[in-house]
Amino acid sequence: MMIPLRYNLRSLWVRKATTLATALGIALVVFVLASALMLSQGVKETLGAAGREDVAIVLRKGSDAEMGSIVDNPQIGLIKSMPGVKREGNEPVGAGESVVVIALEKIGAIGVTNVQVRGVAQGSAPLRPNVKMLEGRMPAPGTDEVAVGRAIRGRIKGVDLNQSFDLKKNRPVKVVGVFEDGGSAHESEVWLDVDNLSSAFGREGAVSSVRVVLESPSAFDAFRASVESDKRLGLQAILETKYYEKQSEGTSIFISALGTMIAVFFSIGAMIGATITMYASIANRRREIGTLRALGFSRLSILFCFLFEAVLLALGGGLLGAALATLMGTVELSMINFASWSELVFRFRATPQILATSVVSAVAMGIMGGFLPAVRAARTSPLAAMRG
Repeated sequence: MMIPLRYNLRSLWVRKATTLATALGIALVVFVLASALMLSQGVKETLGAAGREDVAIVLRKGSDAEMGSIVDNPQIGLIKSMPGVKREGNEPVGAGESVVVIALEKIGAIGVTNVQVRGVAQGSAPLRPNVKMLEGRMPAPGTDEVAVGRAIRGRIKGVDLNQSFDLKKNRPVKVVGVFEDGGSAHESEVWLDVDNLSSAFGREGAVSSVRVVLESPSAFDAFRASVESDKRLGLQAILETKYYEKQSEGTSIFISALGTMIAVFFSIGAMIGATITMYASIANRRREIGTLRALGFSRLSILFCFLFEAVLLALGGGLLGAALATLMGTVELSMINFASWSELVFRFRATPQILATSVVSAVAMGIMGGFLPAVRAARTSPLAAMRG
């Protein structure tokens, strides 16, 4: 025979202060854990949104990122002519692009931050069809004009429409447009003409990477084989989605590990608090426990009753913490991307899996924190409880 659920609910309600304090402690742990996982997911989605399944990136063999890659300009045409590359009319769809990182002064903070600058060509537009101009226009070729991503607009000195900043010392550029790209990592970049970027940084005759649009994702294997079979080129090809997935690994792992470690320490404190609360509750309810035993309820029923009460308490705290964490979805955060060492602006991203994991973690804390007190309650002698 099991003890009715209303007994547990009444008990939690009668002890409102301790119930609320314990639930809030667990809610804090769940909030920290869920927020860390949401941050990690935000990094992955922000970088992942920049990639397409039908776009391939060609880099110098052995390079993990565009920053460390060099592709000679004569090789661009050869890469675009390889099998599997989509054509519009007689022209293959693709472009060579250069990437550098510059240090600019942040607004509202002391010091500087690294900003990724991308040199784009005339053939870059088809590579990113989701890019839209919010204000102004794209920079004209051969001019000291730039367009900036929505995410870094106004966060950095001079990086806003009609403002100017130094691309390098004594090389000012003017912001003529602000663009968006569906929340992708491109919104944390500055774009200008690739030839201007190359001349400014002494990189004439080469680009960082070559991007091409494939006829279909299934054409990638043939394209990669053509690129990598010529040993004289010394190049490698990777799908854009895979490239950005690798770019997100370091930062997302760091955030997840740090957040989980903090949550573990918090959870230990929350479980200790829940255990103390349950022990105190049992000490004050010895007569109730004795009465339940006298009415014929078994030790196992008592055990499950008090363990279920701890789980209810943890579940309430877990749901509250998860709900509070979802509110963080409106917050934008910036940090250094470990792959490019440039500033990346992203949002907290909640998923059903993250919320479920956080709530399950809360329930696990309730079980671990309430088990020993429940065992103690089950072992209470009915006679001793009624007397004392």
